[in-house]
Amino acid sequence: MNTRLPTITLPSGQSVPILGQGTWHMGDGKASIAMEVDSLRQGMALGMTLIDTAEMYGDGASECVVGEALLGRRDEVFVVSKVLPSNASHQGVRAACERSLSHLGVERIDLYLLHWREEDTPLAETVATFEELKAEGKIGAWGVSNFDVADMEDLLAVPGGDRVAVNQVLYNLSRRGIEFDLLPWCQARGIGVMAYSPLDEGRLLRHAGLIQFARARNLAPAQVALAFILAHPGIIAIPKAGSAAHARDNREALAIQLGSKDLAALDAMFPAPRRKVPLEMI
Repeated sequence: MNTRLPTITLPSGQSVPILGQGTWHMGDGKASIAMEVDSLRQGMALGMTLIDTAEMYGDGASECVVGEALLGRRDEVFVVSKVLPSNASHQGVRAACERSLSHLGVERIDLYLLHWREEDTPLAETVATFEELKAEGKIGAWGVSNFDVADMEDLLAVPGGDRVAVNQVLYNLSRRGIEFDLLPWCQARGIGVMAYSPLDEGRLLRHAGLIQFARARNLAPAQVALAFILAHPGIIAIPKAGSAAHARDNREALAIQLGSKDLAALDAMFPAPRRKVPLEMI
């Protein structure tokens, strides 16, 4: 299998694969650390070299799993982590970034995101701190997560806010609200959209209609769900894989070409939004 994946170029100039790896719940004790590390390394070997984590995941335990997977392979991987909004102040961001760097065992986080927005700290303060960290080489670029259109407009209105590289949001077949306005808004401005929970926390794998659709095409439901997301330009999907075999299945989704009849059938099962809906979060 060719391990070179299609890429997109972020506003920061960085090129990243459109299919990466998520780590939500890794390090929480539900699976062995060795299995989780093996899954991430298998994904890396298959070209899924973008790995997303956050300080919130297991209070840093997920970042530690990623750090172990990175040993001897740091140069191969584009590392994404996130800071909690409760740490969004100048001092809070700086301290959180240092903790994440330590957990990950790296000198730089390639993309650092504000996990979601709260009103306690002005966006201008957070952005200014991100820019400081970038100038110091501790992060390569910065972005946000769970920002709706109004939030993004507020962000671009603050000094330096137009340097945002990515907005990471909930997006999958059963949660398509961003297609109405947020996705085209980001696409028009060249801002990358990173889709978290592309399998809806596994719920899509139990959807009877999707199971039947996939079976008729000799595919797995997860592969169909991922192929649907990856068919949209400017989107990066970050599914979590619980095993090396699961990582291989995710990678194979890139080879799936959904035709117009396939997409029409999926639209019938999972209708696209016809009006503005509030941004969903998990």
